[in-house]
Amino acid sequence: PFVPSTATHVLEIGCGEGEFAANLKAQRAVHVTGIEPFASAASVAQSRLDGVLPLDVNPAIAELHGQQFGCIVCNDVLEHLVDPWDTLTRLRPLLAPGGLLVASIPNMRFMPVLKDLVLRGEWRYVDAGVTDRTHLRFFTRKSMQALFEESGYQVVHMRGINSIEWPWKFGLMNWLALGAFNDARFQQYACVVRCGVK
Repeated sequence: PFVPSTATHVLEIGCGEGEFAANLKAQRAVHVTGIEPFASAASVAQSRLDGVLPLDVNPAIAELHGQQFGCIVCNDVLEHLVDPWDTLTRLRPLLAPGGLLVASIPNMRFMPVLKDLVLRGEWRYVDAGVTDRTHLRFFTRKSMQALFEESGYQVVHMRGINSIEWPWKFGLMNWLALGAFNDARFQQYACVVRCGVK
């Protein structure tokens, strides 16, 4: 729902096997190009997307020089990059005028992560989730906004996704803190941004 209906050409960074793009193409007439560094996933995605570059993200962006897209999608990918600020800066020329970049990013203030860190004194890397062992960068809602602004974007909106129900004790603590932990309900944030003056 975050991909604008006006976008006829979409670029998906880290498209995997192309499931997101296949769902998008089933819902609307859209041309989707993907970037996927893992050869086996890129091979599967070839049958679902209109084009796939089986390269690391920055070399693939260079290959797309001169092309423009109405929307660029980064689903759970920026946290895997050594320098997401640099990659986001490189992506700006690929956005068509009025185009949007849509990203989902794990939220480090997610309540289960806070609980493990603050109450149990644990920081455990796992196979999937916010503390995925393949994540190189970690963000909160505030630092997500800073990431985009520092990379030359304006945030259109950010929405928490994949929420959980709080245990009553945490809900009470949040109420006593006047909602200071509202963002801790969300495992990820969907961020919609556009090019802005840096």
